[in-house]
This record gives sequence, C-alpha cells and structure tokens, in this order.
Amino acid sequence: MKNLLFIILGVSALFANSQNFDYRVLFEGIGDNREYFNDYGFPQTILGTRTAFEGGISSENHKIRLGFSYLYEFGSEVDAQKINPTIYYQFNNQQIDFLFGSFSRRDKINFPLAMLTDTLLYYRPNIEGIYGKYTWNWGWQNAFIDWLSRQTDVNREMFTTGLSGEIYQGNFFFENFLLITHVATPAIRIPGQHIKDYLGLSLLAGIRTNENSIFKGYLKAGFLNSEHRERSVTDGFESSNSFFAEAYGKWKNLAIKTVLHSGNGHRFAFGDHFYRAGNYARTDLIWNFVNQEKVKARFNWSFHIIDWQELNNQQQLSIIYSFGK
Repeated sequence: MKNLLFIILGVSALFANSQNFDYRVLFEGIGDNREYFNDYGFPQTILGTRTAFEGGISSENHKIRLGFSYLYEFGSEVDAQKINPTIYYQFNNQQIDFLFGSFSRRDKINFPLAMLTDTLLYYRPNIEGIYGKYTWNWGWQNAFIDWLSRQTDVNREMFTTGLSGEIYQGNFFFENFLLITHVATPAIRIPGQHIKDYLGLSLLAGIRTNENSIFKGYLKAGFLNSEHRERSVTDGFESSNSFFAEAYGKWKNLAIKTVLHSGNGHRFAFGDHFYRAGNYARTDLIWNFVNQEKVKARFNWSFHIIDWQELNNQQQLSIIYSFGK
C-alpha cells in the first residue's frame, strides 16, 4: 500500500510539471442489509467503506491516470480485500469516449440487475479491459470487454463482454443490452470442471417525462433472454425467455422504482440470483437525503416478491463523496 502510494505521488508530481494535472478522490460508505429467506438470495449484511484515488496528465482530448481503489469491510482484516489498481488511457470528445486499462465501472455501464448484479460495484469496482461509447444526436451505443482471469495450470480463463445503447425520439426511447461471459477450464483439466458459456439479450421500449418536468419518471417494457451452456453436461444451450418491465418515478428527493420479470428463470454468470425464479418483482422506496454536487447520499428499502408467494426485504445505504478536477 505504501509503495503504491509512493509511486502514484511520484508519477503525479512528474506529470504536474509537464502537462495539465487532474485528479479524482472518492469516498463511498456502503451499508447493505439483506433479509432473505429463500433459495435464491443469500442473507448477509455488508458494511464498509471504499476509498479511491486517481491522478494523471491530460492534453486536449487525451488522458492518462494512475491510482487505486480499496474496500475495507467492517469487522475484517485490513488485507481481507485486495487493493485494485487503477491505470488507464482515455480519449474523449463530444461523440467518442474510449478507455483502455483498469478503470471504474461506475457510470460506464448500467445493465439490468438480472444480467449484472449490484455487488459488482462493491467487490469488482473496476473494468479491466476496454470500453468505448459513441454518441449521436438521437442516441448512443457502448461496448466493453472485462478480462477477469488468464488461463494457467490452475486458473480458468474468464471474460465478460457486452454492449448497451439507447435510441430516442422525443419522450420515447428504445434500449438494447447484450452480454456474453466465457469461462474456460484450467490448462490442467480438473475432473468435474467444464467450459461454460453465458449469453443474454434484452430489448426494451419506453416513454419518459420531459426534462423540465417537476416529476421525473419513465416506464419501459420488453423481453429478457438468456442462454446457458456447460459443455459435456447440457445438451447444447439452454434457453430462457421472460417478460421484463421497469417503472420509475421521482419527486423532489423521494423516488420509487419497480421491476417485474415473469416467464422462465435466467442464469447469468454475474446476475442477481432472484431472476432464477420464474416470477419475480422488486420495489424500491428511495430517499435521496443528500443531493449536492460533490456529495450524494441515498437510502433504499427494497421489497422482493418471489413467485408471488415469498416476500423478502433489503435496506441499502450509500454515501458518495467525490471531488477533483
């Protein structure tokens, strides 16, 4: 930790003397209490803080940054979670945003929780790979690859790649999500381990309120598809399809969000396990009790209904303090 800080500060000082120096500091308080009593969700309480720093040089549309991201879970040893290095190159203009390296996933990709669960922000805060986004006057599209593990004698090769985007006209919009995860075997085959492939697709159409409206909200609906294959185990790909809808409304600092999935259960490599049930609904009551430029604080009270029979609840507290230039 000390050596990493020394290197970052030394390089940052060198950069500051040569070109424009910019930086970002992040503090995040995490509270997540999961009162689950079912076969899909794991009951647990996650409490901790995340600290992240990145700094570097920028010249016109180009930027290089170095830093780190560290999660300390309350009640654990200091080294229970490893330090995640942040090091990337970025090109950015009005239409293109391109990053290569290890960089924060926050505000980059926003997939349905069925495909990528929210605990990734806790335990895998960085994308390690490539991200690109192109923006038009009538929409945007992005794509990424997240390299999770290189194959060795004992480690499995793993990566996730996907794309998402939106096309809009007035208050109407159309969203697309595509996700692929590949899990290979180690170079030395282990009995019982097989190559796994996960594919997913979601297409949603919706309508949202005007930007200057006092009440902010949207309604969108469509379908969710998943394909799962475990070679030598399943007979090809196992396909699942379901109806998927989401509604959101916000007035001042209060909001409500409801998600509905009905059909076949889905299996994604890093998806929320609740969506493995055939029918699932989630409603979040949200209180944004601090909403300033540098400080955001939010409390969520979530209710999970599984197969219209079981009710579970969850409380989430998030405090984010971010500043820099």
